[in-house]
Amino acid sequence: MTIAKSRLDPAKAAYDHVVPARTPWSGLVRKGQCLRIIDVAGQQAVDTLFYHADKFAERYDAQGTLAAQGSAYVAAGTQLLSNEGNVMATVIADTCGDHDTSAGACSCEANTVRFGHHTRYMHACRENFLIELAKYGMDKRDKSSAISISS
Repeated sequence: MTIAKSRLDPAKAAYDHVVPARTPWSGLVRKGQCLRIIDVAGQQAVDTLFYHADKFAERYDAQGTLAAQGSAYVAAGTQLLSNEGNVMATVIADTCGDHDTSAGACSCEANTVRFGHHTRYMHACRENFLIELAKYGMDKRDKSSAISISS
């Protein structure tokens, strides 16, 4: 596990936004900017997708990232690679620990296995992705592998 605190000043953040539990958010993070994700209430997973802002066909590639770094986990120092082999982002700090990105985001189907059949029709992370993808003219065919960051 690689723990590393950020040396950046949070007051200089491009965004300062609290996303309520079980709700989606999306935004543009430009080259050189930092995205800071904090689990303020605890026990939340932050499922994240990355796309090239000018060509959505280029997106985060979990398998390529893990293979290139020789580790099953995303941690401080990890360079997140696109499906074209380009660095999309670099994890510069992590106060939580290693993150497993191979399983992807939760779905209604997976939640029934984990939590019981009574959860079958409850909202899940994949629905959040579809809500945000629609804002950019994309749909479920455009959903790439997700990073799941949990505390």
